[in-house]
Amino acid sequence: MNAYERVCLSRAKGRATAKSFIEEIFTDFYEMHGDRLFGDDPAVIAGIARLGGRTVTVIGTEKGSTTDEKVRRNFGSAHPEGYRKALRAMKQAEKFHRPVICFVDTSGAYCDIESEERGQGSAIAVNLMEMMALKTPVITVMIGEGGSGGALALAVANRVWMLKNAYYSVISPEGAASIIWKDAGKVAEACAALKMTAEDLYELKVIERIFDEDEKMFMNIKKQLCAAFDEYEKMPDESILQERYDKFRRMGRAEI
Repeated sequence: MNAYERVCLSRAKGRATAKSFIEEIFTDFYEMHGDRLFGDDPAVIAGIARLGGRTVTVIGTEKGSTTDEKVRRNFGSAHPEGYRKALRAMKQAEKFHRPVICFVDTSGAYCDIESEERGQGSAIAVNLMEMMALKTPVITVMIGEGGSGGALALAVANRVWMLKNAYYSVISPEGAASIIWKDAGKVAEACAALKMTAEDLYELKVIERIFDEDEKMFMNIKKQLCAAFDEYEKMPDESILQERYDKFRRMGRAEI
C-alpha cells in the first residue's frame, strides 16, 4: 500500500475517533471544558480518567462521527482556545503527577481570521514550549491525520505512537503539492516525498511504535500504555524530561 492510499484510509468515513479510543481504553472519564480565557473548543476533548488502577489525563482532537457533530467540532481543526484547554489539562496533570495521553486526529489547526486574532500561532508555540518542560510523562498516539503544527501542539511527548494507517506530516499533502508543484493534483507524489507514513516515521525514529488496526487494537494500546507508565513511575522527573529532550534532539541527525 502506497503513501497516498494510507492518507486516504486515515480520512476514511467511519474511522474510530478520539472519543472511541477514550471509551474503549479508559474508564470514569470526566471531561473538562474551557480555557479560562475565551471559551470552549469542541474540537479538543480533555479530561481525567482511569487507566487500570491509575488516574491519567486524556486529551484528543475530535472530528466527530455524524455530519452535525463534525460541523460542531470543526472537523477536528482546533482554535487557539482548544490548545489552551489542552495545556490547562496538562499543567493540572503535572501538578497532581498524572501521566498524559494525547490522541491526535487533525488535518491542522484552524486558520481563519478569528483564530489568528485570538493568537493561534502563539497558542501552538506555547504548547510546544510547555510540553517540552512538562514534569510528567506524555505519550501521544496518532490515530488518523497528523497535520502540521496542529498535530505537533499535542505531540511534544516522551513517546509518539501511530496506527498503521495514520499519517504525521509537517504539512498536508494537498498543501505541499500546491506549494512545490503549483498543482494540487500532485497529491500522491507529495505523499511519497513527505515520508509521512508510520513505516517511514518509524525508520526515521520520529515515532517509537506502530499498531495494527485490527480487533485487538484498543486492547494492545491499553496494554502498552499501562506498561509504559509502570516504567515511568519508577523514573525521577529529571530522567523523564531528559528522555523527551533527547528524543527531539535525535531527530534529523545524520548518521556518519
